[in-house]
Amino acid sequence: MAPTAEDGEPSVRQAAPAATIPPGRPPLDGAVAPGGRMPRWLPRAMVLALALIAAFQLGSWAFHQLTGLLINILIAFFLALAVEPAVSRMAARGMRRGLATFLVFFGLTIVIAGFVTLLGSMLAGQIIKMIEGFPEYLDSLINWTNQTFHTELKRVDIQEGLLHSDWLRKYVQNSAAGVLDVSAQVLGGLFQLLTVGLFSFYFAADGPRLRRSLCSVLPPARQAEVLRAWEIAVDKTGGYLYSRGLMALISGIAHYILLEVMGVPYAPVLGVWVGLVSQFIPTIGTYLAGALPMLIAFTVDPWYAVWVLGFVVIYQQFENYMLQPKLTAKTVDIHPAVAFGSVIAGTALLGAVGALIAIPAVATLQAFLGAYVKRYAVTDDPRVHGHRSRTPSGPGALTRARDLWSGRRPGGRQEP
Repeated sequence: MAPTAEDGEPSVRQAAPAATIPPGRPPLDGAVAPGGRMPRWLPRAMVLALALIAAFQLGSWAFHQLTGLLINILIAFFLALAVEPAVSRMAARGMRRGLATFLVFFGLTIVIAGFVTLLGSMLAGQIIKMIEGFPEYLDSLINWTNQTFHTELKRVDIQEGLLHSDWLRKYVQNSAAGVLDVSAQVLGGLFQLLTVGLFSFYFAADGPRLRRSLCSVLPPARQAEVLRAWEIAVDKTGGYLYSRGLMALISGIAHYILLEVMGVPYAPVLGVWVGLVSQFIPTIGTYLAGALPMLIAFTVDPWYAVWVLGFVVIYQQFENYMLQPKLTAKTVDIHPAVAFGSVIAGTALLGAVGALIAIPAVATLQAFLGAYVKRYAVTDDPRVHGHRSRTPSGPGALTRARDLWSGRRPGGRQEP
């Protein structure tokens, strides 16, 4: 008797069909091939990943190798922007642009070479003077030590001890070994200077051609923006150097007059030194520049060094609050905090080079953004002018405390 279900109908037992893949049908994408074989896309993915990693490593290596060259090109570009107004003015009068660029760079080279020569002769003379007067300084120091500490030191014994000491012998050996390193650094510096000069000359001489080449690969709307940004960069960089050069001239004349009145030697060269270093090394350049005149003045009279220090501090305040705002109002008008932050950021990124080009770069970016950022009229609100608005929400805490102390309710009514 056939088995029946509870409702009396015969139950039919059906067998599930076997889940088999017909022979010859390819496996779905992403599924493992029969027999555990590797999918066809996996080798190509591995090769592509390895190729991307190799390209990234190669690009990173090339960038680190070319970092020095890129920094030199950046310096050359800003130097070309700085001399662009002078070159364009001479070219507008009929002079060939290449000749105008050569004359400008030749004049800069003469000025820099003359300044370095005068500064080197001053330093050499002071070093020779200090070496010649070293025995007198040593005798005065020995006499002061003997009188103060009741010792019996002699200059001959000290000289013999220094000449036969181990640290002097090691110092001479290390200095002899470091001569080659110093020579290599000097040659490397000369090569970098030549590279910067060559690139800056081509950037300044072929400025119009470079702009045409850059604009030829851009649509007309982008061309106008690029040319506007280029013009802003030229104006801001040239204005920055113009204002700094004028302040360097004023600072150099002021310090020269002070040093000449006190009778400090090499007063003209020291004035030029203070003017250039104080203006082209931001933030701390004034105090670095004042260290050398203080040292030279100390050799004449120790009190002269104190007078130089006081004059440097007073002149720095005069320059910051009176001279600089008037000269940079139309050229590089950026907030002092922004300038200080840009110098710190540039120093962290590119060292001394970043500190020099940080301010004109930020001024260019600020002017470029200011030309495209839409500004609105500011509402006439007391909080805009730094005044807190008084809200009529109720009496203040002081008023409420006084009312409670006098037995009044809030609002001035007397308690029953």
